[in-house]
This record gives sequence, structure tokens and C-alpha cells, in this order.
Amino acid sequence: MEVIKKQEPNPQNHSLRTTMRQIVEHAYFQSLIIGIILLNGLVIVTETYLSGNELLLMLDQVIVWIFVLEMVIKMLGLGFKGYFSKGWNWFDFSIVVGSLVFYATPFVSVLRLIRVLRLIRMIPAIPSLRKIIDSLLKSLPALGGILGLSILIFSIYAIIGTTFFSDVLPDEFFGSFHSALFTLMQVVTFESWASQVARPIINEIPWSWFYFISFIIIGALVVLNLVVAVIIDYLGQEDEGQRDEQMNQLFEENKELKKDIQEVKQLLMERNENESVRTNEEREVHQENG
Repeated sequence: MEVIKKQEPNPQNHSLRTTMRQIVEHAYFQSLIIGIILLNGLVIVTETYLSGNELLLMLDQVIVWIFVLEMVIKMLGLGFKGYFSKGWNWFDFSIVVGSLVFYATPFVSVLRLIRVLRLIRMIPAIPSLRKIIDSLLKSLPALGGILGLSILIFSIYAIIGTTFFSDVLPDEFFGSFHSALFTLMQVVTFESWASQVARPIINEIPWSWFYFISFIIIGALVVLNLVVAVIIDYLGQEDEGQRDEQMNQLFEENKELKKDIQEVKQLLMERNENESVRTNEEREVHQENG
């Protein structure tokens, strides 16, 4: 019978992964990547003034290959499973691969879009930005309810506007439901809402001031504050989660420490008992000899 030998891991591969992981987790590595991303943004901005400059094109190619090298180092250090277990790494992978694919194609506009999207890599590179975006994504289900409430409010006020104000202003303001929605969006963003929309209607229909004031209070102030409150609440929940994790870690460490102290105490007690037994035995032997 043939004996199947268990394949042992290659120590060289293990050493390479350990080295790559130490590079990835080093503080200077992340700072270097942030600097490269900022340089990428500077190159893109400069190209708007110096279009087709060969030096800028060469710098852009160098930046792309630096991002490729970063991706390879992370894959070697974290492993494929560890690398692709994080959503932000999927985003980085897509941007880098897209940059390589579209570099040799005539799709210039797509390539420019991908180059601009590289700047978004600043988000996973900076923990504070990543924390805000993660909290925003987690709050999307709650924001969906606020979005539904906003659609309802806008629809009610748009119908009221088309019913009472369609003859006062041109059709581009309240002539139809969709134009009324756009006008209300202008009102809620305070973009020339008083001079173009509110005052002409108030001059013709005096009670319409209540329509605009109530919409601004409900649509702009209340709904906006609800959105801010939900996002801040999820930011606070993430902080609480981190605190709970730290407290659990401290609790486990304290538990292990108590266990170690108990073991040391038990060893000391056993040692004292052994010494006491030995002393008694020596005393008995001494008495018998005496």
C-alpha cells in the first residue's frame, strides 16, 4: 500500500505571506497609497490645462502600475479569500482592472471616468471617511422610509400647486405634475424661490404664503433633520459597537488573568502543603532517631 504523505506548507511561502502582510499593515504603506491617490488627482486636474501632455500621460501609467503592485502585495499578504472578503477591496480591484483594460482601447471617455473614480479610493484608505460611508450605507433602509415620506409630501404639494397656481405662472412652474415637482425642488433648495416662484404667486393669491412656508418647514427643515439624525444615529451605533468590542476584549483578558492568578495560587497552595508534609515527616523521623 502506498502511504499518502500529508503535504506540509512551504515555509518560504509562509515567510513571503508574513512579509507581505507586514508591509500591508505598516502605517507608511497606507500613507504612501494616500499620497499616490492625491498625486493621481493632481495629474487629472493638471491635464484639464495641459491636455495630451506626454509627461502627465507617463505619470498616469506609472500610477496605474503602482496601484497594480499595491493590489498584488495585498493579495499575497492577505490571501485571495482575505482580500476579497472586504467590499472596498472589490471596489479597488474593479477600478485597477478597469484602468488596465481600457488603457489600450479607444474608449477615451470611459477611461477618463475610471481615472476620476480612482480618487474614490481615498475613502477606504482613510478610516474616518470609510466610517462615514459605511454608516451611510447601513442607514439606507431607514433612509428609505424618509424617502417615501418625502415623495408623499412632494406629491401632495405638487398636486395642490397644479390645482391652484397653474394659471398664475407659466407652465414651466406649475403647468403639470412633473414641472411642479421640479419647482418644489427649486423651492426646497432655496434657489431663487422667493423672486421667481413665491412672490409672483403671493401677489395674485395672498393665502399662498402659507403653502410655501409650510412646504419649506416640512420639506426642507424637518425631512433634512430626519436624514441627519438617522445618519448620526448609525455613526453613534458604530462607535458603541467598537466600545462593546473593546469592553468584551478587556473582559476576556481580565478573565484569562483571573484564571492565571487562580492557577498560580493553586500551585502555591500545593507547594505549601508539600513543604508542610515534608516538615512533618522530617520531624517524625527525628523523633524516632532521638
